[in-house]
Amino acid sequence: MQPVLLIDVVGLSPRMIGPRTPALAELARTGSLAPLGCVLPAVTCSAQATMLTGTLPREHGAVGNGWFERDSGEIHLWRQSNALVRGTKFYERLAEIDPAARCAKIFWWWNMGARVALSITPRPFYPADGRKIVATYSAPAEYGRGLESRLGPFPFFDFWGPKSGLASSRWLADAAVDTLQRERPALTMVYLPHLDYDHQRLGPSHPRSVAAIGEVDGLCGQLISAARSVGAAILVVSEYALEDVDQPVHVNRLLRQAGLLSVRNTPAGEMLDTFASRAFAVADHQVAHVYARDERALAAARELFLRGEGAAHVERVLDRPAQAAFGIDHPRAGDLVLVARRGAWFTYYYWLDDGAAPDFARTVDIHRKPGYDPCELFVDPKLRWPALRVARRLAQKKLGMRYLMDVIPLDASLVRGSHGRLPEDPAEGAVYLCSAPFGPGNPAPRDGVVPMTSVGERVLALLAQDGSGAPAGTA
Repeated sequence: MQPVLLIDVVGLSPRMIGPRTPALAELARTGSLAPLGCVLPAVTCSAQATMLTGTLPREHGAVGNGWFERDSGEIHLWRQSNALVRGTKFYERLAEIDPAARCAKIFWWWNMGARVALSITPRPFYPADGRKIVATYSAPAEYGRGLESRLGPFPFFDFWGPKSGLASSRWLADAAVDTLQRERPALTMVYLPHLDYDHQRLGPSHPRSVAAIGEVDGLCGQLISAARSVGAAILVVSEYALEDVDQPVHVNRLLRQAGLLSVRNTPAGEMLDTFASRAFAVADHQVAHVYARDERALAAARELFLRGEGAAHVERVLDRPAQAAFGIDHPRAGDLVLVARRGAWFTYYYWLDDGAAPDFARTVDIHRKPGYDPCELFVDPKLRWPALRVARRLAQKKLGMRYLMDVIPLDASLVRGSHGRLPEDPAEGAVYLCSAPFGPGNPAPRDGVVPMTSVGERVLALLAQDGSGAPAGTA
Protein backbone atom coordinates (compact mmCIF):
# COMPACT_ATOMS: atom_id res chain seq x y z
CA MET A 1 0.00 0.00 0.00
CA GLN A 2 1.33 3.43 -0.99
CA PRO A 3 1.04 6.02 1.82
CA VAL A 4 -0.88 9.20 1.00
CA LEU A 5 -0.67 12.74 2.33
CA LEU A 6 -3.95 14.68 1.92
CA ILE A 7 -3.57 18.46 2.42
CA ASP A 8 -6.59 20.74 2.70
CA VAL A 9 -5.40 24.26 1.85
CA VAL A 10 -8.42 26.38 2.70
CA GLY A 11 -9.14 29.15 0.19
CA LEU A 12 -6.75 27.93 -2.53
CA SER A 13 -7.99 28.19 -6.13
CA PRO A 14 -6.56 26.90 -9.44
CA ARG A 15 -5.96 30.49 -10.54
CA MET A 16 -3.52 31.00 -7.65
CA ILE A 17 -1.19 28.22 -8.85
CA GLY A 18 1.74 29.84 -10.65
CA PRO A 19 4.94 31.81 -10.04
CA ARG A 20 4.04 32.78 -6.48
CA THR A 21 3.46 29.09 -5.59
CA PRO A 22 6.59 27.26 -6.78
CA ALA A 23 6.03 24.14 -4.68
CA LEU A 24 2.44 23.66 -5.77
CA ALA A 25 3.22 24.63 -9.37
CA GLU A 26 5.91 21.95 -9.53
CA LEU A 27 3.47 19.41 -8.11
CA ALA A 28 1.00 20.38 -10.83
CA ARG A 29 3.66 20.20 -13.55
CA THR A 30 4.69 16.65 -12.69
CA GLY A 31 1.24 15.50 -11.57
CA SER A 32 -2.25 16.82 -12.23
CA LEU A 33 -4.22 20.00 -11.63
CA ALA A 34 -7.90 20.83 -12.12
CA PRO A 35 -10.70 22.80 -10.52
CA LEU A 36 -12.55 20.89 -7.80
CA GLY A 37 -16.30 21.26 -8.06
CA CYS A 38 -17.76 23.13 -5.09
CA VAL A 39 -20.89 22.14 -3.21
CA LEU A 40 -23.55 24.51 -1.94
CA PRO A 41 -22.90 25.92 0.56
CA ALA A 42 -19.20 26.30 -0.21
CA VAL A 43 -18.19 26.28 3.47
CA THR A 44 -15.86 24.11 5.53
CA CYS A 45 -18.21 21.66 7.24
CA SER A 46 -20.29 20.95 4.13
CA ALA A 47 -17.31 20.61 1.80
CA GLN A 48 -15.35 18.35 4.12
CA ALA A 49 -18.37 16.12 4.73
CA THR A 50 -18.82 15.80 0.97
CA MET A 51 -15.17 14.84 0.47
CA LEU A 52 -15.27 12.38 3.37
CA THR A 53 -18.44 10.56 2.28
CA GLY A 54 -18.66 11.15 -1.48
CA THR A 55 -22.23 12.41 -1.05
CA LEU A 56 -24.04 15.76 -1.09
CA PRO A 57 -25.56 17.58 1.92
CA ARG A 58 -28.98 16.02 1.22
CA GLU A 59 -27.42 12.70 2.24
CA HIS A 60 -24.66 13.48 4.75
CA GLY A 61 -26.68 16.22 6.50
CA ALA A 62 -23.94 18.85 6.93
CA VAL A 63 -26.00 21.66 5.38
CA GLY A 64 -23.56 24.32 6.60
CA ASN A 65 -21.16 25.12 9.40
CA GLY A 66 -24.24 24.90 11.62
CA TRP A 67 -27.99 24.72 11.60
CA PHE A 68 -31.13 25.06 13.72
CA GLU A 69 -32.15 22.00 15.70
CA ARG A 70 -35.93 21.98 15.37
CA ASP A 71 -36.49 19.59 18.27
CA SER A 72 -34.43 21.50 20.83
CA GLY A 73 -35.08 24.99 19.47
CA GLU A 74 -31.33 25.69 19.52
CA ILE A 75 -28.82 26.86 16.93
CA HIS A 76 -25.49 25.05 16.91
CA LEU A 77 -22.41 25.91 14.88
CA TRP A 78 -19.03 24.25 14.59
CA ARG A 79 -19.91 20.96 16.21
CA GLN A 80 -17.27 18.28 15.82
CA SER A 81 -18.84 14.87 16.32
CA ASN A 82 -18.07 12.57 13.41
CA ALA A 83 -21.44 10.90 13.95
CA LEU A 84 -23.30 14.04 12.80
CA VAL A 85 -22.17 13.26 9.25
CA ARG A 86 -24.22 10.43 7.76
CA GLY A 87 -22.55 7.96 5.43
CA THR A 88 -19.34 5.96 5.32
CA LYS A 89 -16.19 8.09 5.40
CA PHE A 90 -13.25 7.09 3.22
CA TYR A 91 -11.06 6.36 6.24
CA GLU A 92 -13.73 3.91 7.41
CA ARG A 93 -13.61 2.23 4.02
CA LEU A 94 -9.82 2.09 4.32
CA ALA A 95 -10.16 0.26 7.64
CA GLU A 96 -12.50 -2.26 5.99
CA ILE A 97 -10.05 -2.82 3.13
CA ASP A 98 -7.03 -3.18 5.43
CA PRO A 99 -7.58 -3.17 9.21
CA ALA A 100 -3.86 -2.60 9.71
CA ALA A 101 -3.80 0.63 7.66
CA ARG A 102 -3.70 3.62 9.99
CA CYS A 103 -5.05 7.11 9.35
CA ALA A 104 -3.95 10.36 11.05
CA LYS A 105 -6.49 13.20 11.00
CA ILE A 106 -4.91 16.55 11.87
CA PHE A 107 -7.46 19.35 12.40
CA TRP A 108 -9.80 18.23 9.64
CA TRP A 109 -13.33 18.85 10.88
CA TRP A 110 -15.78 16.16 12.07
CA ASN A 111 -12.84 14.80 14.05
CA MET A 112 -14.22 13.77 17.42
CA GLY A 113 -15.14 10.10 17.47
CA ALA A 114 -13.73 9.56 13.98
CA ARG A 115 -12.64 5.97 13.34
CA VAL A 116 -8.98 6.80 12.77
CA ALA A 117 -5.83 5.73 14.57
CA LEU A 118 -4.57 9.24 15.32
CA SER A 119 -6.48 12.51 15.57
CA ILE A 120 -6.09 15.99 16.98
CA THR A 121 -8.55 18.89 16.86
CA PRO A 122 -9.22 22.20 18.69
CA ARG A 123 -11.28 21.71 21.84
CA PRO A 124 -11.10 24.29 24.69
CA PHE A 125 -12.07 23.64 28.29
CA TYR A 126 -14.94 25.64 29.80
CA PRO A 127 -14.70 25.63 33.63
CA ALA A 128 -17.77 26.28 35.72
CA ASP A 129 -16.62 29.81 36.59
CA GLY A 130 -17.17 30.94 32.99
CA ARG A 131 -13.55 30.91 31.84
CA LYS A 132 -12.33 29.48 28.54
CA ILE A 133 -9.05 27.55 28.58
CA VAL A 134 -7.68 26.84 25.12
CA ALA A 135 -6.70 23.26 24.44
CA THR A 136 -6.76 20.50 21.86
CA TYR A 137 -8.41 17.09 21.94
CA SER A 138 -6.53 14.10 20.64
CA ALA A 139 -7.11 10.38 20.37
CA PRO A 140 -5.20 8.69 21.72
CA ALA A 141 -4.34 11.38 24.26
CA GLU A 142 -0.66 10.42 24.03
CA TYR A 143 -0.58 11.48 20.38
CA GLY A 144 -1.48 15.10 21.15
CA ARG A 145 0.76 15.23 24.21
CA GLY A 146 3.67 13.98 22.14
CA LEU A 147 3.11 16.59 19.42
CA GLU A 148 2.91 19.44 21.92
CA SER A 149 5.96 18.23 23.83
CA ARG A 150 8.01 18.33 20.63
CA LEU A 151 6.43 21.32 18.85
CA GLY A 152 5.22 23.39 21.79
CA PRO A 153 1.56 24.16 22.60
CA PHE A 154 -0.74 24.66 19.64
CA PRO A 155 -0.96 28.47 19.07
CA PHE A 156 -4.72 28.62 19.56
CA PHE A 157 -5.06 32.41 19.29
CA ASP A 158 -3.32 32.28 15.91
CA PHE A 159 -5.95 29.78 14.71
CA TRP A 160 -9.01 32.02 15.16
CA GLY A 161 -9.58 35.58 16.36
CA PRO A 162 -7.89 38.94 15.72
CA LYS A 163 -4.42 37.37 16.00
CA SER A 164 -5.08 34.64 13.43
CA GLY A 165 -2.12 34.11 11.17
CA LEU A 166 0.63 31.89 9.82
CA ALA A 167 1.73 30.43 13.17
CA SER A 168 -1.23 28.06 13.46
CA SER A 169 -0.80 26.63 9.95
CA ARG A 170 2.95 26.31 10.52
CA TRP A 171 2.29 24.27 13.67
CA LEU A 172 -0.16 22.03 11.80
CA ALA A 173 2.32 21.50 8.97
CA ASP A 174 5.01 20.63 11.52
CA ALA A 175 2.59 18.23 13.20
CA ALA A 176 1.95 16.49 9.88
CA VAL A 177 5.69 16.19 9.16
CA ASP A 178 6.28 14.80 12.66
CA THR A 179 3.45 12.31 12.15
CA LEU A 180 4.70 11.21 8.73
CA GLN A 181 8.18 10.58 10.07
CA ARG A 182 7.36 9.04 13.46
CA GLU A 183 4.07 7.25 12.93
CA ARG A 184 4.20 6.34 9.21
CA PRO A 185 0.40 6.14 8.78
CA ALA A 186 -1.06 4.91 5.51
CA LEU A 187 -3.10 8.13 5.24
CA THR A 188 -2.19 11.49 6.78
CA MET A 189 -4.76 14.30 6.56
CA VAL A 190 -3.81 17.88 7.48
CA TYR A 191 -5.75 21.15 7.39
CA LEU A 192 -4.03 24.48 6.63
CA PRO A 193 -6.35 27.48 7.28
CA HIS A 194 -3.89 30.30 6.56
CA LEU A 195 -5.59 31.82 3.49
CA ASP A 196 -8.89 32.15 5.36
CA TYR A 197 -7.62 35.00 7.52
CA ASP A 198 -6.39 37.92 5.42
CA HIS A 199 -8.62 36.84 2.53
CA GLN A 200 -11.62 37.50 4.80
CA ARG A 201 -10.17 40.55 6.50
CA LEU A 202 -8.86 42.32 3.40
CA GLY A 203 -10.29 40.45 0.42
CA PRO A 204 -8.36 37.99 -1.77
CA SER A 205 -7.09 40.70 -4.14
CA HIS A 206 -5.35 42.71 -1.39
CA PRO A 207 -1.52 42.64 -1.54
CA ARG A 208 -1.32 41.12 1.95
CA SER A 209 -3.69 38.34 0.88
CA VAL A 210 -1.63 37.71 -2.24
CA ALA A 211 1.49 37.42 -0.06
CA ALA A 212 -0.31 34.85 2.09
CA ILE A 213 -0.55 32.57 -0.95
CA GLY A 214 3.24 32.41 -1.09
CA GLU A 215 3.41 31.77 2.65
CA VAL A 216 1.10 28.78 2.51
CA ASP A 217 2.98 27.46 -0.53
CA GLY A 218 6.11 27.43 1.63
CA LEU A 219 4.33 25.18 4.13
CA CYS A 220 3.10 22.96 1.30
CA GLY A 221 6.67 22.65 0.04
CA GLN A 222 7.76 21.45 3.48
CA LEU A 223 4.94 18.89 3.51
CA ILE A 224 5.59 17.71 -0.04
CA SER A 225 9.26 17.14 0.76
CA ALA A 226 8.40 15.17 3.91
CA ALA A 227 5.84 13.07 2.02
CA ARG A 228 8.31 12.20 -0.71
CA SER A 229 10.91 11.20 1.88
CA VAL A 230 8.59 8.42 3.08
CA GLY A 231 7.37 7.48 -0.40
CA ALA A 232 3.90 9.01 -0.01
CA ALA A 233 1.68 10.23 -2.82
CA ILE A 234 0.37 13.77 -2.36
CA LEU A 235 -3.13 15.12 -2.83
CA VAL A 236 -3.93 18.82 -2.30
CA VAL A 237 -7.54 20.01 -2.15
CA SER A 238 -9.44 23.05 -0.99
CA GLU A 239 -13.03 23.56 0.09
CA TYR A 240 -13.69 26.87 -1.63
CA ALA A 241 -11.98 30.11 -2.60
CA LEU A 242 -12.97 33.54 -1.40
CA GLU A 243 -14.22 36.55 -3.34
CA ASP A 244 -14.02 40.26 -2.62
CA VAL A 245 -17.12 41.62 -0.88
CA ASP A 246 -18.30 45.08 0.11
CA GLN A 247 -21.96 44.56 1.04
CA PRO A 248 -23.02 43.01 4.37
CA VAL A 249 -26.68 41.98 4.39
CA HIS A 250 -28.33 41.96 7.81
CA VAL A 251 -30.84 39.24 7.02
CA ASN A 252 -32.16 38.87 10.59
CA ARG A 253 -32.67 42.60 10.99
CA LEU A 254 -34.81 42.52 7.85
CA LEU A 255 -36.85 39.67 9.29
CA ARG A 256 -37.23 41.54 12.57
CA GLN A 257 -38.32 44.75 10.86
CA ALA A 258 -40.90 42.69 8.96
CA GLY A 259 -42.35 41.47 12.27
CA LEU A 260 -41.12 37.90 11.83
CA LEU A 261 -38.20 37.71 14.27
CA SER A 262 -38.53 38.15 18.04
CA VAL A 263 -35.93 38.76 20.73
CA ARG A 264 -35.80 38.26 24.47
CA ASN A 265 -34.50 41.09 26.64
CA THR A 266 -31.96 39.77 29.13
CA PRO A 267 -29.35 41.22 31.51
CA ALA A 268 -26.76 40.22 28.87
CA GLY A 269 -28.51 42.05 26.02
CA GLU A 270 -31.06 41.01 23.43
CA MET A 271 -31.13 37.30 22.61
CA LEU A 272 -32.68 35.77 19.51
CA ASP A 273 -35.85 33.96 20.63
CA THR A 274 -36.29 30.98 18.33
CA PHE A 275 -39.47 29.91 20.12
CA ALA A 276 -41.29 33.23 19.74
CA SER A 277 -39.97 34.06 16.26
CA ARG A 278 -42.09 33.34 13.23
CA ALA A 279 -38.97 33.24 11.06
CA PHE A 280 -35.24 33.76 11.57
CA ALA A 281 -32.02 32.98 9.71
CA VAL A 282 -28.83 31.12 10.52
CA ALA A 283 -26.31 33.17 8.52
CA ASP A 284 -23.25 31.34 7.21
CA HIS A 285 -20.97 33.51 5.04
CA GLN A 286 -22.82 33.94 1.71
CA VAL A 287 -25.58 31.44 2.51
CA ALA A 288 -28.36 31.76 5.08
CA HIS A 289 -30.89 29.17 6.21
CA VAL A 290 -34.29 30.72 6.99
CA TYR A 291 -36.48 28.68 9.34
CA ALA A 292 -40.20 29.49 9.44
CA ARG A 293 -42.84 28.52 11.98
CA ASP A 294 -45.67 27.99 9.49
CA GLU A 295 -46.72 28.52 5.88
CA ARG A 296 -47.79 32.13 6.45
CA ALA A 297 -44.42 33.04 7.92
CA LEU A 298 -42.68 31.16 5.12
CA ALA A 299 -44.66 33.06 2.48
CA ALA A 300 -43.85 36.40 4.15
CA ALA A 301 -40.13 35.59 4.33
CA ARG A 302 -40.08 34.42 0.72
CA GLU A 303 -41.73 37.65 -0.44
CA LEU A 304 -39.29 39.72 1.64
CA PHE A 305 -36.26 38.22 -0.10
CA LEU A 306 -37.73 37.75 -3.56
CA ARG A 307 -39.33 41.14 -4.07
CA GLY A 308 -39.13 43.10 -0.82
CA GLU A 309 -36.42 45.04 0.96
CA GLY A 310 -34.19 41.97 1.24
CA ALA A 311 -34.13 41.20 -2.49
CA ALA A 312 -31.46 43.67 -3.63
CA HIS A 313 -28.47 41.57 -2.57
CA VAL A 314 -29.98 38.07 -2.67
CA GLU A 315 -29.24 36.03 -5.79
CA ARG A 316 -31.28 32.91 -5.01
CA VAL A 317 -34.19 32.07 -2.71
CA LEU A 318 -34.34 28.28 -2.61
CA ASP A 319 -37.44 26.55 -1.28
CA ARG A 320 -37.46 22.79 -0.77
CA PRO A 321 -37.98 21.86 -4.47
CA ALA A 322 -35.32 24.34 -5.57
CA GLN A 323 -32.90 23.04 -2.92
CA ALA A 324 -33.06 19.60 -4.54
CA ALA A 325 -31.32 20.92 -7.66
CA PHE A 326 -28.30 21.81 -5.49
CA GLY A 327 -28.30 18.68 -3.33
CA ILE A 328 -29.08 20.55 -0.11
CA ASP A 329 -32.68 19.36 0.45
CA HIS A 330 -32.12 17.83 3.89
CA PRO A 331 -34.41 18.20 6.95
CA ARG A 332 -31.69 20.23 8.70
CA ALA A 333 -31.73 22.85 5.93
CA GLY A 334 -33.82 25.98 6.27
CA ASP A 335 -37.29 26.18 4.80
CA LEU A 336 -35.61 28.72 2.55
CA VAL A 337 -31.92 28.83 1.66
CA LEU A 338 -30.70 32.28 0.63
CA VAL A 339 -27.64 32.75 -1.56
CA ALA A 340 -26.02 36.18 -1.71
CA ARG A 341 -25.22 38.04 -4.89
CA ARG A 342 -21.58 38.43 -5.84
CA GLY A 343 -19.93 40.95 -3.53
CA ALA A 344 -22.46 40.47 -0.72
CA TRP A 345 -22.54 38.30 2.42
CA PHE A 346 -24.92 37.67 5.32
CA THR A 347 -24.42 38.76 8.94
CA TYR A 348 -26.13 37.11 11.88
CA TYR A 349 -26.98 40.50 13.49
CA TYR A 350 -30.55 40.75 14.74
CA TRP A 351 -30.43 43.76 17.10
CA LEU A 352 -31.43 47.17 15.77
CA ASP A 353 -29.32 49.22 18.20
CA ASP A 354 -25.72 48.30 19.08
CA GLY A 355 -26.48 49.27 22.66
CA ALA A 356 -28.80 46.26 22.82
CA ALA A 357 -26.31 43.79 21.31
CA PRO A 358 -25.74 40.65 23.40
CA ASP A 359 -22.55 40.49 25.44
CA PHE A 360 -21.09 37.75 23.26
CA ALA A 361 -21.32 39.94 20.13
CA ARG A 362 -18.14 41.81 21.09
CA THR A 363 -16.18 38.63 21.86
CA VAL A 364 -14.78 35.66 19.99
CA ASP A 365 -17.54 33.13 20.66
CA ILE A 366 -18.14 30.78 17.74
CA HIS A 367 -20.60 28.55 19.60
CA ARG A 368 -22.90 31.08 21.27
CA LYS A 369 -23.53 33.29 18.25
CA PRO A 370 -26.52 32.16 16.14
CA GLY A 371 -24.52 32.53 12.92
CA TYR A 372 -21.02 33.00 11.59
CA ASP A 373 -19.17 36.21 12.53
CA PRO A 374 -16.05 37.14 10.50
CA CYS A 375 -15.72 40.33 12.55
CA GLU A 376 -14.01 38.07 15.09
CA LEU A 377 -10.92 38.49 12.91
CA PHE A 378 -10.66 42.18 13.90
CA VAL A 379 -9.95 44.28 16.96
CA ASP A 380 -12.51 47.06 17.19
CA PRO A 381 -10.88 50.12 15.56
CA LYS A 382 -13.07 52.34 17.75
CA LEU A 383 -11.16 51.25 20.85
CA ARG A 384 -8.73 54.02 21.74
CA TRP A 385 -6.28 51.75 23.56
CA PRO A 386 -7.01 48.19 22.33
CA ALA A 387 -3.74 46.74 23.64
CA LEU A 388 -4.54 48.09 27.11
CA ARG A 389 -8.02 46.55 26.96
CA VAL A 390 -6.56 43.17 26.03
CA ALA A 391 -3.86 43.39 28.75
CA ARG A 392 -6.49 44.21 31.37
CA ARG A 393 -8.66 41.26 30.35
CA LEU A 394 -5.68 38.90 30.37
CA ALA A 395 -4.78 40.10 33.87
CA GLN A 396 -8.34 39.33 34.99
CA LYS A 397 -8.01 35.86 33.45
CA LYS A 398 -4.72 35.15 35.24
CA LEU A 399 -6.26 36.24 38.53
CA GLY A 400 -9.07 33.74 38.01
CA MET A 401 -11.69 36.47 37.60
CA ARG A 402 -14.63 36.38 35.21
CA TYR A 403 -14.06 38.64 32.23
CA LEU A 404 -15.21 39.44 28.69
CA MET A 405 -12.57 39.83 25.99
CA ASP A 406 -14.85 42.48 24.49
CA VAL A 407 -12.65 43.77 21.68
CA ILE A 408 -14.58 42.58 18.59
CA PRO A 409 -16.22 45.28 16.41
CA LEU A 410 -19.88 45.35 15.38
CA ASP A 411 -19.07 47.00 12.05
CA ALA A 412 -19.64 44.36 9.37
CA SER A 413 -18.36 46.71 6.65
CA LEU A 414 -14.82 45.89 7.82
CA VAL A 415 -15.08 42.44 6.21
CA ARG A 416 -13.75 42.40 2.65
CA GLY A 417 -13.79 38.73 1.67
CA SER A 418 -16.32 35.91 1.86
CA HIS A 419 -17.41 32.60 0.32
CA GLY A 420 -20.33 30.19 0.28
CA ARG A 421 -21.95 30.82 -3.09
CA LEU A 422 -20.91 28.69 -6.05
CA PRO A 423 -18.10 30.23 -8.13
CA GLU A 424 -19.04 31.68 -11.49
CA ASP A 425 -15.75 30.43 -12.91
CA PRO A 426 -14.42 27.02 -11.70
CA ALA A 427 -10.87 28.46 -11.79
CA GLU A 428 -11.99 30.81 -8.98
CA GLY A 429 -13.32 27.94 -6.87
CA ALA A 430 -11.78 24.95 -5.09
CA VAL A 431 -8.68 23.15 -6.38
CA TYR A 432 -7.55 19.58 -6.97
CA LEU A 433 -3.80 18.85 -7.17
CA CYS A 434 -2.24 15.40 -7.23
CA SER A 435 1.31 14.07 -7.47
CA ALA A 436 0.02 11.45 -9.92
CA PRO A 437 -0.82 12.47 -13.50
CA PHE A 438 -4.36 11.90 -14.67
CA GLY A 439 -4.76 8.29 -15.74
CA PRO A 440 -5.75 4.95 -14.16
CA GLY A 441 -6.66 5.50 -10.52
CA ASN A 442 -6.73 9.27 -11.03
CA PRO A 443 -9.21 9.74 -13.87
CA ALA A 444 -9.23 13.00 -15.77
CA PRO A 445 -12.52 14.89 -15.38
CA ARG A 446 -14.76 14.76 -18.42
CA ASP A 447 -15.86 18.38 -18.15
CA GLY A 448 -12.58 19.72 -16.80
CA VAL A 449 -13.78 19.82 -13.17
CA VAL A 450 -13.05 17.06 -10.64
CA PRO A 451 -16.24 16.30 -8.66
CA MET A 452 -15.82 16.95 -4.94
CA THR A 453 -17.74 13.72 -4.37
CA SER A 454 -14.88 11.79 -6.01
CA VAL A 455 -12.13 12.82 -3.57
CA GLY A 456 -12.53 9.76 -1.34
CA GLU A 457 -12.39 7.35 -4.27
CA ARG A 458 -9.24 9.05 -5.50
CA VAL A 459 -7.61 8.82 -2.06
CA LEU A 460 -8.38 5.10 -1.89
CA ALA A 461 -7.09 4.57 -5.44
CA LEU A 462 -3.79 6.25 -4.55
CA LEU A 463 -3.51 4.10 -1.42
CA ALA A 464 -4.03 1.01 -3.55
CA GLN A 465 -0.94 1.81 -5.66
CA ASP A 466 2.37 0.09 -4.90
CA GLY A 467 4.46 3.28 -5.16
CA SER A 468 5.32 2.81 -8.82
CA GLY A 469 1.94 4.03 -10.04
CA ALA A 470 0.59 0.51 -10.53
CA PRO A 471 -2.14 -1.10 -8.42
CA ALA A 472 -0.69 -3.08 -5.55
CA GLY A 473 0.16 -6.66 -6.55
CA THR A 474 0.35 -5.97 -10.30
CA ALA A 475 3.96 -4.83 -10.64
